[in-house]
Amino acid sequence: MDLIPKLPVAEWIDAATKWTTNTFGFLFDFIKNDFGDFIEIVAEDWLMAIPIWLFIVIVGVLAFIASGKRLGLTAFSVIGLWFISNQELWEELMNTFTLVIFASLISVIIGVPFGIWMAKSRTVEKILTPVLDFMQTMPAFVYLIPAVAFFSIGMVPGVFASVIFATPPTVRFTNLGIRQVSHELIEASDSFGTTGTQKLFKVQLPMAKKTIMAGINQTVMLALSMVVIASMIGAKGLGQTVITGLQRAEVGTGFVAGLGIVILAIIIDRFTQNLNTQRGEQ
Repeated sequence: MDLIPKLPVAEWIDAATKWTTNTFGFLFDFIKNDFGDFIEIVAEDWLMAIPIWLFIVIVGVLAFIASGKRLGLTAFSVIGLWFISNQELWEELMNTFTLVIFASLISVIIGVPFGIWMAKSRTVEKILTPVLDFMQTMPAFVYLIPAVAFFSIGMVPGVFASVIFATPPTVRFTNLGIRQVSHELIEASDSFGTTGTQKLFKVQLPMAKKTIMAGINQTVMLALSMVVIASMIGAKGLGQTVITGLQRAEVGTGFVAGLGIVILAIIIDRFTQNLNTQRGEQ
């Protein structure tokens, strides 16, 4: 016989979720409707309005510039995007690309300030570190529960779950990069009478840029890794095609869509890595 009765943790979380949904329902509805409509406009109207051949050419040119005028990334990007188009998965690619871009941007917008805050305060670092540990160790599927509770199904809850899962690397690497700036540079800037803001934007962030970009790269990759999981709650894209192939036991369909995700992941990863390398060499 248990000496301590079972703690009603599940009931507490259910009550907290219901209170949050009822109290901030107007905000969740606004985000779901307006932000959701904007995401669909970007994916289905703006990106799909660009001719496929033109989009591939633009990505190829950007890959050529980002890679330092090397042909490897350029050729892979062009051939990979052409393959996805050839498999009639272009619309799904645009939806996936939109989800990753929005989730990554929101994660960076949230993550960089929190990383700076952690670097400036030991107390904040001690508080946020276990929170970040929790966010990174919690199974990704669990994030779908509050996403659906707050935003129902669709692209918005997919972005929400991706943001929770993908934000920690940007926070951690921003904190790490700023803390690694040499004390000599900090002392030199102090001797010139710089303010805290000037020291942050003219010394610490420029010197930590390479580390921060590495964190952003990880954030983008984690956001992309959520594509298939987010499709389980209605997020459109290549992940939805993978789930469809799984449900219908269509191995070929799921494999081709998964290959499309791999191609997109490699392109984005090489882009961010090359940008980071170039910036670090300047």
